[in-house]
Amino acid sequence: MPRKNYVFTSESVSEGHPDKVCDRISDAVLDAFLSEEPHARVACETFATTNRVVVGGEVGLSDQAKLSEYMGKVDSIVRGCVKDIGYEQDEFHWDTLQVSNYLHKQSAHIAQGVDRDGAGDQGIMFGYAVNETPELMPAPIHYAHAILRRLAEARKAGQAPELRPDAKSQLSVRYEDGKPVEVTSLVLSTQHAHAGQTSADIRAIVEPFIREVLPAGWLTEKTEWWVNPTGTFVIGGPDGDAGLTGRKIIVDTYGGAAPHGGGAFSGKDPTKVDRSAAYAARYLAKNVVAAGMADRCTIQLSYAIGVARPLSIYVDTHGTGQVDEPEIERALFEVMDLTPRGIRTHLQLNKPIYARTAAYGHFGRHPDNDGGFSWERTDLIEQLKKAVR
Repeated sequence: MPRKNYVFTSESVSEGHPDKVCDRISDAVLDAFLSEEPHARVACETFATTNRVVVGGEVGLSDQAKLSEYMGKVDSIVRGCVKDIGYEQDEFHWDTLQVSNYLHKQSAHIAQGVDRDGAGDQGIMFGYAVNETPELMPAPIHYAHAILRRLAEARKAGQAPELRPDAKSQLSVRYEDGKPVEVTSLVLSTQHAHAGQTSADIRAIVEPFIREVLPAGWLTEKTEWWVNPTGTFVIGGPDGDAGLTGRKIIVDTYGGAAPHGGGAFSGKDPTKVDRSAAYAARYLAKNVVAAGMADRCTIQLSYAIGVARPLSIYVDTHGTGQVDEPEIERALFEVMDLTPRGIRTHLQLNKPIYARTAAYGHFGRHPDNDGGFSWERTDLIEQLKKAVR
């Protein structure tokens, strides 16, 4: 029997965290290539440190002349991302940092499998949904994201001018009878403007925004607050700590509440099943829960490089299912083509929609009118209900 009473903790990081700066740049490069050609191939990695950003990896366009042209745009893409995030500090400034571009043409040996509509690599991918929030996300990670997103909005709108881009949050949430009811501890470390500002000063700035986004009654007199617990946090971003694409995969997904496959997402075009099949698995799990077939659902998909069909599908409803798991597995194959091409087509993934995913989670977001976060739709409910016996 699953536990009903416990405390679970998840963390998030802001768009100004060094790793997230790198995720944003990698996904912005991806978007630039997809804007030119919907079937562009991109596997872009970014490294950031004091006043330097290094971009490398593989890219491919059908027009080789265009390929050279778009490689030349990387410098401006990097600076645009860093400027939008808000870095204008002495040792990491969008205008003065040094950009090194080591992108090159995609390997023909990798391309040959993908060009036959196979998966871009082997791997296992997981999707998860749970009915403890309206977004069908685990509460700790959902609200850890919400806190940092609200603080970033306040910073950029001039409501909290003392804050700077780099920040981390962590929520410990108490569950009672399987439902989240209370925050037992809240950790927030945020970069700020002046060395003389104390932890109490920073709490006074951030607390009103935190209370805006958390459900009523979750913060109590017993909640432990740890705001900038080490004290001064003025030196931040890639100047304070190096960043790298793909190092925040638990932040990107379910905050540790569900398994995670081996691959990160950012900088990868949707032929890479690390990304597209993880989106498909979330889409299917969310629709299973939204259809009332389970309160909680984990889905695993597996693929082999160059092979189109998934090798396996596994569903676990954690003892909450209203429909037998093998029957759900059969129905999922019926309602969606889970080949890499089928996923890209169904979710309309060959679009420049990825830079927006780089911070505050790839899941639990609202679908956008242009196709962004299409994997958050719940448009399979009726098909699933008809498909089960």
